[in-house]
Amino acid sequence: MEEFPCDVIRYEAYMYDVCEFRLPFLLPLRNFSIIAHIDHGKSTLADRCLTGTIQKKQAGKNEQVLDKLKVERERGITGKSNHSMIHEFNGKDYLLNLIDTPGHVDFAWEVSRSLAACQGALLLVDASQGVQAQSISVFHNAKERGLKIIPILNKIDLPAAQPEQIAAQMQATFGIDPSDILRISAKTGQGTQEVLEAIISRIPSPSGRIRAPLKTFLFDSFYDRYRGVISLISVQEGVLRKGDKISSCHTRKKYEITELGILHPEEVPTQSLNPGQVGYIACNMKQSSEAHIGDTLYRTGEPVEPMEGFQETKAMVFAGVFPVDSSDFPKLEESINRLTLTDRSVTIQRESSSALGQGCRLGFLGTLHMDVFRQRLEDEYDANIIITAPTVPYKVVYHDREVIISNPTDFPEVTDATARVKEIQEPVVQASIIVPEEYFGDLMELCYSHRAEDLDHRYLDSGAVSSRIMLNCILPLSEIVTDFFDQLKSRSSGFASFDYEDAGYRKSDLAKMSFLLNGKPVDALALIIHRSAQETVGRQWVKKLHKVIPRQLYEVPIQAAIGKKVIARETLKAMRADVTAGLYGGHYERKMKHLENQKEGKRKMKKMGTIDLPQEAFFDILSNKS
Repeated sequence: MEEFPCDVIRYEAYMYDVCEFRLPFLLPLRNFSIIAHIDHGKSTLADRCLTGTIQKKQAGKNEQVLDKLKVERERGITGKSNHSMIHEFNGKDYLLNLIDTPGHVDFAWEVSRSLAACQGALLLVDASQGVQAQSISVFHNAKERGLKIIPILNKIDLPAAQPEQIAAQMQATFGIDPSDILRISAKTGQGTQEVLEAIISRIPSPSGRIRAPLKTFLFDSFYDRYRGVISLISVQEGVLRKGDKISSCHTRKKYEITELGILHPEEVPTQSLNPGQVGYIACNMKQSSEAHIGDTLYRTGEPVEPMEGFQETKAMVFAGVFPVDSSDFPKLEESINRLTLTDRSVTIQRESSSALGQGCRLGFLGTLHMDVFRQRLEDEYDANIIITAPTVPYKVVYHDREVIISNPTDFPEVTDATARVKEIQEPVVQASIIVPEEYFGDLMELCYSHRAEDLDHRYLDSGAVSSRIMLNCILPLSEIVTDFFDQLKSRSSGFASFDYEDAGYRKSDLAKMSFLLNGKPVDALALIIHRSAQETVGRQWVKKLHKVIPRQLYEVPIQAAIGKKVIARETLKAMRADVTAGLYGGHYERKMKHLENQKEGKRKMKKMGTIDLPQEAFFDILSNKS
C-alpha cells in the first residue's frame, strides 16, 4: 500500500479519543482474521492478547469482551466480531483490524464473508487437541482467497500439550514449515508479542489508491433501533467521509452518510475511512434487506465496476416455531422479525397448524444455528416457544416439474399413483471426520448406521505413537440434523471433530410418516423418513406419544402410518368409572347390563371424540427426550 502524504487527511476524533493524542499522518494498516476450530482459544487470543481491552486485574475472571451476547459467552461461540487497535512496532504505529470468524461448521458462510475483507489470517491450533476438521476447511478457503497464513500453536502451557507432535501434524496437513509456527499461550499471554510482530511483518498491507473513485465492499450488517441498519464495510479505493452521498450497485438506491467510524471494540466515530480500512457506516437504511452482503458501494455520480460478491446463503435446516400460548403469536412474530435484523441468514415464512395454531417456519444454516436462535429468542425477548422437529429441503421430481419441499405436511404420498411422483431426492453433504485411531471402528459403524456412502480414509500423522485418521464420506443431511453430532462425540469420548459441505442432491427411498390419534392425523408431528428406518422411528414416536397424551374417557389408538399402511401402534387405555360399585347382591346380569351400557357410551364417544394434544405434550415430544 502506498505511503500517504501528510496533507491528504487527518484522523480527528478517532486519534483523539483512542490514542489521547493526534497523529499528523495516516497509519499503515493490517487486516486479518483468526481461523480455528471451536474451543481452540480464538476469543481468548483476540480478547486478552490482541485487543488490550482487559486489564490485568480482570485476568482471572474469564470475561470475554468480543463475545457480547449471553449465548456466545455461555456456549463459547463467537458469532461475528470486528475490532481495531493501534500497536507500536520498531518505533512506528500500526492500525490492526481484526475481523473475527466463528469456529463452528454451521457458520461457514460467516467465515467466507470475514475472509473477504482480510489480507492475512492467524491459523490457531490447540497444542493438546491438534488439527481439527473445521480448521482444514477454513484453511483451504483462506488459501484460495490468497491470504497470508500465520500458523500458531496455542495452549502450550497445558500439561497435555504436545507442541512437537502437533507441529508435525500441521506440516503434514497444511504443508507448513515448523520453523514458521509461533508457540503461545493466549491465557497467560506467553508469546503474544511475537504474534503482533508477525501480523505486522508477514501480512501485507491492503492495496488501494486514495485519489481513485470510491469503492467499498459491504461484508456484514446489524440493526440499531435508533439509527437503522449499520453496515460493516471494507474501503477498497478512495476516501469515504461523513456527509458523502453513496449508491448501491445491487439495489441502485442512494444514501447519505450520517455517521462512520471504526470498532475499538465499541463504535468510535471518525471523520473518514481510507483505502484498506474496515469500519462501519450509518446512512439511514431502514430495512436490513437493503444491506446486501457482498454489495459494492460507490460515490453517487462516480460509478465503478462492482466487485465479486458472495454466493447467497442457503438454509440447510427448517423448523416450525410456535408460541406455547397461541394468543402470543403477534408478539412472537415481532420478536422473530427483530432478531432476524441482526441475523440475515435466517429465512421466515408464516405457517399454521391445526394442532399448534399460527407460527413461523424458519430456515437455518444448521442445528446449532437453530439452537442459538431459539436461545436468543428466549433470552432477549422472553419468548415461550415450541420448535417442531428439524427437517431438510427435499426435491420432489414429478413427470413435468421439480419442487423443493421443506415442510413435511406438504410432502406427497409417494405410495399414491395419482400423485405422479417420479422420484424423491434428498440433500447430501461431503463429510470429513478426524478421529484418533482407537475410535476409528466405532466411527465407521456410526457412519454406516446413518447411511454413509463412498467412505474413504487416510492417516494424518503416520509413524506417531497415537495416529489420527481423516474419514471422508457422503452423508444424507437429514441424518446429521438429528443426533449424529452427539453420537459422534459420545463414541469418540469427545476427541472426534466434524466438518461438512454441501454436495447437492441424490435419489433416495423416502416416505412421509403421519401420526394418527383416534384415526385423525396430527399435522405438526409429520416426519419424512427413509424406508430403512420406518419401523424403528415409528415405534419410538408412538411410545413417546403414549407417555405424554392424557388419558381419555374412551380408548385411543395411537398409530404411525405411511400412506395407508400402519407401521406401529400403541393403545391408550380409557379412564373407567366403576359403574357396579353401588350394586350389592342380585343376579350377575344386573352388573353386565351396567357394563354394557358403559361400553356403548364409550363407543359413541370414540366415534364423535377428538383428541386435543395439550401444548405441554408437544413440548415434551419435540424436546427429543425419550
